[in-house]
Amino acid sequence: MGIRSAVIWAGLETLYFSGAHRLARHFLAGMGAILMLHRVRPALSDPFQPSRGLEITPEFLEETIAAIRAADIDIISMDEACRRIREDDRSRRFVVLTFDDGYRDNLEYAWPILKRHGAPWTLFLPSAFADGRGELWWVVIEEAIARNRSIAVTLGGEARVFDCADTQGKRAAFTTIYAYLRAQDTWDASMAPVRELATTYDIDMAKQCREMCMGWDEIALLAADPLVTIGGHTMTHPILSKLPEVQVHAEMAGGVRRIEEKLGIRPTHFSYPVGTPDAAGPREFAIAAKVGFASAVTTRLGVLYPDHVGHLTALPRISVNGDFQRRRYLDVLLSGAPSALMNGFRRVDAA
Repeated sequence: MGIRSAVIWAGLETLYFSGAHRLARHFLAGMGAILMLHRVRPALSDPFQPSRGLEITPEFLEETIAAIRAADIDIISMDEACRRIREDDRSRRFVVLTFDDGYRDNLEYAWPILKRHGAPWTLFLPSAFADGRGELWWVVIEEAIARNRSIAVTLGGEARVFDCADTQGKRAAFTTIYAYLRAQDTWDASMAPVRELATTYDIDMAKQCREMCMGWDEIALLAADPLVTIGGHTMTHPILSKLPEVQVHAEMAGGVRRIEEKLGIRPTHFSYPVGTPDAAGPREFAIAAKVGFASAVTTRLGVLYPDHVGHLTALPRISVNGDFQRRRYLDVLLSGAPSALMNGFRRVDAA
């Protein structure tokens, strides 16, 4: 467990075993929450899994739904959540289940569980992923490191060589390259080492995308389910803050047009790729509204309050994180206590 994960774990454990989350729930839980998920598949045994936080097991998805229902919390659609926020409907607490990126395991493992429980959910799609030509940049970095005992890549004009012979070295290499990517000012600069790794280590990004993500025929099966809402997630999944404004608009609007063209559905809800404060901020929130989205979700931690009525394109979410697959952690997060502490007790974080 890394330092950041250890700190989060300690905080969640403290809130749970002190019982503070139960008291906080009465004051801080808000109207409801939007949960963020990505992949759902059986657990892997590989010790090098830098993206493990993005996936949970089918069993934990079952447990998550059971925990929500046991707490007498409604599971509702994004449309209904927006209605309740707009109308200040606090009659019952609610949860919205959202899945980003369109991984095939959503169809194979998540959908049967969600159907069995009659649970509405939203799938946020980058259209290029469904086209089979997406560049899953975080997966490229992971694969290059996982397959080799050492890798070489240019970072900031300097040729760097990373020892990847053991798990510790692999984790260090991933952390360094990922941090470099996130620190660049432009998206082209961020993607340069990713594309270099793909070329050097013979990683076919389009093939990788087709293997991991659903195509349009598969997505059409989900779109026909009245429990499923299809949302936008750009065309190519860039970090939007690294693009000029005109390209941000093109990514948002282009993704919507492609989904409408292929499925006959025009998405009215959107998810910002990465979605952290440095990846999507006031500029992106305003563009999402201009494109015409009724709502847009971030990855900023938080629950929902009536105050969000003026910030429907800057909604927070709670990550259902694969590193913390325990029901008690979900109970703590839904109490609103962690987000209140992190946000200095501000109800809205949209700056």
